Amino acid sequence: MPRSRPHRRRRPVRVRPRFVLGAAAMACAVLTVVAALLPTVADAHPGWSPSANSWPVVAGAWRWFGGNHRKPGGTSPTTTPTTPPTPTSTATSPPTTGTAAPPTTPTIAPPIVAPPTGTDPNPNCTLIVPPAPQSAAGLATPYRFLATNPSAGACHEANTDQSAFVEAAILDPASGSISIYRPLVIDAGTRPAIAPVAPQLPRNAVVAVWFGYQADVLSLHARHGHRGVVNFRFGPGSSGCVNGLPGSPFGQFAYCGAPRFFAAAHAAITAGKLAIPDLGTGRDGLPCPTTRDFGVVDQDQSDNLPTKYLATTDGRTAQFSSANAAALPGATVLTNASDNGLVDNKLDPVLGCTPATAPDLTAGGSPTPALALNELQAAAHQGAPIALVPPNDPMALVNGTTSLAKTNLYRVGVDQPPVNPALDTGAAYCLNLAKVAVPRLALDQALTSAAPSPDPAAASDLHGFLVSRLDGSWTNLGCPDLTHFPTPTEAATAASPTAAPSATAAPVTTAPATPPADPATTIPTATTTPTAPTTPTAPTPAATTTTAP
Repeated sequence: MPRSRPHRRRRPVRVRPRFVLGAAAMACAVLTVVAALLPTVADAHPGWSPSANSWPVVAGAWRWFGGNHRKPGGTSPTTTPTTPPTPTSTATSPPTTGTAAPPTTPTIAPPIVAPPTGTDPNPNCTLIVPPAPQSAAGLATPYRFLATNPSAGACHEANTDQSAFVEAAILDPASGSISIYRPLVIDAGTRPAIAPVAPQLPRNAVVAVWFGYQADVLSLHARHGHRGVVNFRFGPGSSGCVNGLPGSPFGQFAYCGAPRFFAAAHAAITAGKLAIPDLGTGRDGLPCPTTRDFGVVDQDQSDNLPTKYLATTDGRTAQFSSANAAALPGATVLTNASDNGLVDNKLDPVLGCTPATAPDLTAGGSPTPALALNELQAAAHQGAPIALVPPNDPMALVNGTTSLAKTNLYRVGVDQPPVNPALDTGAAYCLNLAKVAVPRLALDQALTSAAPSPDPAAASDLHGFLVSRLDGSWTNLGCPDLTHFPTPTEAATAASPTAAPSATAAPVTTAPATPPADPATTIPTATTTPTAPTTPTAPTPAATTTTAP
């Protein structure tokens, strides 16, 4: 008879820290590789197909432009903006508004901006994206602002060389109406000067968010303290946040859910629910400018926002509204140097034009322009030649080289068709820029010379500012090498806008083909998308998308 074994106590399972850390590192490495290999997400851009299980990546810091790249344009951060003219038509009917107080005439004292942390402020900052950023609660939750690399210096929202901006567009699919909401940005560790307005969203609202920035590289992260690559879930019914390709962010630009929003907007236009106002004719006898007009675009068109914030003398911030301005005497108005702000707040008033507007839920429903409205109006009414994000846009480059994938990823965020590599070359963009911008600047000189400059440091008046901006864009786009014309004036008088010199277009890297889309996740193709120079043939790029958990 066998002897029974004595009972032995089980030793508790010990988990070695070294093993756990090693396993975690391996898992992160695998996910990072998978993120780079999975198919792209094109979220309903005509001809693009969404992938149901893409793994987006938010890239780390990357300086795409030498020195601080603070674009001239929009409203100067050191001046008090004026009230925009009352529009004669709007892009939408008023939706349900939030709880903001009725608008009153703002009283804003001369700016008192918090001093920079040094002579060369940290150009690379991070926004902590709140949970569910496209929900009502997410919109009302402030984005926290901090340095991407603290050793390079602090980031402060009230520092006009670093400020970041957020803007949301809200579509009611039932009525087709659009409203605008401007989420607040605050320094990490602080509280708002005035609590944000809580928006009321319509049922089944389609919401998109765009980002703008005053310095070099703005990164998005899901939580404070996380450094490096961040992965987020993405699937049918959700919309990702995009700020570039893995390892190569755009810089000043990012968006969440933009392709889905524009698809829904075009569906509303097709159904007759959403009307986009005509451009009208300016005092110069030409159609009023849009963000796709070669007469006003620069080296990186369609970026940044007309959003404004208020900053107190102690560096706290609040949403911009008449009520908040009255409650914060002495507050500074923070603005984003942008093409959108330049067209809406500077050129349109001078030319006697009116931008498309929608109710601003952060300001009691008062009419406001916005990036989304500008792009929809440009898509509907901009005449040829149409300026679309070119492959030589500095924000679309990867390590100084043109990238079809990154250019298309940028384009889809501002409702533009994919690149046609045969015709959408950097040289063609440069030549159109010269042929359209040079004569319009001359035609409008009498009007723009009498208007103040958005950036007094760059020029004394609006005309000088626009000329300086064109010359800088010609250089930053590499136009002298692409066209063999040292200046846009020489190109305007000697080159054709439709035929680029041979062997001058920069090579474009192609992206891998995307597998067929899951029919259950494909959003209907819009029928009112802007007319591309030719039928798009480019493959869908490998997208970098994120959405906060």
